[in-house]
Amino acid sequence: MKLVLSSILALGILLAQPCSAASSTSEEVVKQLKQYLKELAAKNEFSGSVLLAKGEDVLVLEAYGLASKRFNVPNNVETKFNLASMNKMFTSVAILQLVESGKLSLSDKLSKFIDESWLPKRVSSEIEIKHLLSHSSGLDHYFNKTYRNTSKSNYRTLDDYKSLVVNGPVLFKAGTKSQYSNTGMLVLGVVIEKVSGKDYYSYIRENIYQKAGMENSDSYELDQPIFNLATGYEPSKDNSTGWKNNNFMFVFKGTPDGGGFSTVQDLHKFALALTNNKLLGKELTEQAFTVQSKLRYFDYGYGFTVRGDSDNRIVGHGGAFPGIGSNLDIYLDQGYVVVVLSNYGRGDRDVRNKIRDLLKK
Repeated sequence: MKLVLSSILALGILLAQPCSAASSTSEEVVKQLKQYLKELAAKNEFSGSVLLAKGEDVLVLEAYGLASKRFNVPNNVETKFNLASMNKMFTSVAILQLVESGKLSLSDKLSKFIDESWLPKRVSSEIEIKHLLSHSSGLDHYFNKTYRNTSKSNYRTLDDYKSLVVNGPVLFKAGTKSQYSNTGMLVLGVVIEKVSGKDYYSYIRENIYQKAGMENSDSYELDQPIFNLATGYEPSKDNSTGWKNNNFMFVFKGTPDGGGFSTVQDLHKFALALTNNKLLGKELTEQAFTVQSKLRYFDYGYGFTVRGDSDNRIVGHGGAFPGIGSNLDIYLDQGYVVVVLSNYGRGDRDVRNKIRDLLKK
């Protein structure tokens, strides 16, 4: 009886212990974040979905605003939002998977995988795979005048972009400088197709989305009635509604450099799969998360932005376009995952910055 009583007393003492500092911190962050989101939404300054997790434990999962202003359909936590440039993470992981399997090398020349219908050989023979991954290839953007003046529905496969890429400017010799390049990431998709023998979209579905358990992510063709898809909006003084949508502005179908769709919960799954080495082994995952200073892009690894210091590293990617604001922050040392997806242009930024302030050590 004494043993039982002492055990009960010991249990009571344990239960009565105050919460840890970490637990108290998380509770305060959650409280402040929810209040902040309500205030932003009340002023119609945020429309979208937010997830804050500590490892697998979801602390905040909220949605605000309208997915469709035309039909008055609210956003929910399973709404699919356009990611803009966040697709670059998926493309980069796919390339590193092919490196890991021995089918590709980071020092391989681009000319090994594409012909002159894509780029002149004098250009492609100077560019290595690592240059494309780190935005140091010298290639610019394919969003040129021809693209802007052409129906976006003309671009459904990667090959459809050849005419936009082949005569594009080369800004500098590969590996000597850096500049953000959508064309660079686009041609990495072509490399994936060449090496894997599959079209880009199938490879990403099978080797990224399915492995991570991402059931609501893909690059959808926007003339199809995709369920629970958010429309992007920008403020406008040109009409009586005060808004315009981005339906005729962005890509018709997502590409290796951007424009796919996902949810906050799927991106949480992606972050967990990545950091638990379910998509890549530890060595190449670390390379992806390491600033490639030798290649002169000081806040970028291989397909991931890199922030913070040695004991508070944050990796991930953002995306921005009219009617789109998206961001994933993975706190490698603190264990937090933060996803903010918005169907307002740059609508993620205030929320993203608020959470970063709340989670500062």
